[in-house]
Amino acid sequence: MITPAHRRALNRALHELRRPLQALVLLEERSGQPAASPPSASRRGLLEVAASALQDLDGAVNGGASSRPSQRFSCREVVLAALERWRSVAARTGGIRVYWDAGPAPLEGDPARMAQALDNLLSNALEHGGPPVVLTAARVAGRLRITIANGAGSHPSQRDGDPRRGHGTEIVSDVASAHRGRFALCQTGSGCVAALELPLAEPGYSLAA
Repeated sequence: MITPAHRRALNRALHELRRPLQALVLLEERSGQPAASPPSASRRGLLEVAASALQDLDGAVNGGASSRPSQRFSCREVVLAALERWRSVAARTGGIRVYWDAGPAPLEGDPARMAQALDNLLSNALEHGGPPVVLTAARVAGRLRITIANGAGSHPSQRDGDPRRGHGTEIVSDVASAHRGRFALCQTGSGCVAALELPLAEPGYSLAA
């Protein structure tokens, strides 16, 4: 018998698997190319996120750690890839304004998990919020601070009571903790602001600007 805790873990893993597949479908609709065409950078990124979600699902079903080896990567590149994945959705509501003042923003950790967090933040802002959607990034005291703000949504959320939904911010918080960072969400009558703060890689590591 599936316990409530086990069911929640499975629904959370399914939530993360559903997200990249949804974005992949939207990417195919936008490009008009058959699924058998050579994978673009966006498709490769989505497949990596989906593979990460499958590993999490494996861990939820069979137990065991689902962590992957740590590596150093440019968070700017991960953010740019996430913006590309959600560009067609954003275009329907006026796009996403981006103000990046953090250089390549080298981090140490798991780029696929970071992509999961960013996909959740962007999709929440686009699907449940209203325009304008604004992403900003800055270096603050040796840390990277990313904020994603959106206006108030025109329709109330339909997530209450559905165990398959509502896992996004929990996943973002877990990804932030795994990268020695923190996550905060502030909701007001005029919209929502999500803030993700992460320690930059130690000095001595450089990426091409």
